[in-house]
Amino acid sequence: MEESTLAGRVAWVQTQIAEACRAAGRSPGEVTLVAVTKTHPVETILEAVAAGLTDFGENRPEEAVGKIDAIDARQPPGTPVRWHMIGHVQSRKARLVVPHFDLVHSVDSVKLAAKLSRLAQEADRTLDVLLEMNVGGEVSKSGWAAVGWDQSVTVRESLWNDIRSILAMPGLCIHGLMTVAPLVEDPELARPAFVSLRRLRDALRGDFPQADWDHLSMGMSDDYAVAISEGATLVRIGRAIFGPRRVEIG
Repeated sequence: MEESTLAGRVAWVQTQIAEACRAAGRSPGEVTLVAVTKTHPVETILEAVAAGLTDFGENRPEEAVGKIDAIDARQPPGTPVRWHMIGHVQSRKARLVVPHFDLVHSVDSVKLAAKLSRLAQEADRTLDVLLEMNVGGEVSKSGWAAVGWDQSVTVRESLWNDIRSILAMPGLCIHGLMTVAPLVEDPELARPAFVSLRRLRDALRGDFPQADWDHLSMGMSDDYAVAISEGATLVRIGRAIFGPRRVEIG
């Protein structure tokens, strides 16, 4: 890819998503591109909005809030911009998440779910969430320990019990699962993680039909085509659109 403008890179990524969908026998409308704007400034995000993007993902609540407020203030009424929290949320920063984000991809514990539930009730809103699963077993990754969920009775029972508890929490609405696949040189090596997440989602849908399990948030700049072939509905793409991240804030 040699697109020199942000709009050109957006168009290129959208074309690649459409091609991956067609190869998988899916409609491009089934997949939402979430542009990851961590460390990128308001001006760059506004340029992305002008290029037609509507969904943006942030990793850190404290960095995101100022940008969200600035973007919202500069958008014409009715402009459809949706904000996704995709990074680990510390319990003490959960209060920043509830009023600013449309979908939280990274609910990774009963403790965090309970905190978000309480804050959502205080704000008189229902917060849409995904449950983050660590299906690759990497100790550096957040999420429920879900390796071997389909082989270990202990892992499965623990996970099922936690999800049963979250489903009973008011103020939260589960919409599916999220994972961060292992970082590998060959995108095909990430496929087992995507397959595992899809199969886990299908199993949960069968046992907990009261929840909405429609979404699979998986796939990033290097492996989103493989993720789409395995059922991704939300792909989180930063570098392929914005280039390398700027110096970390904080």
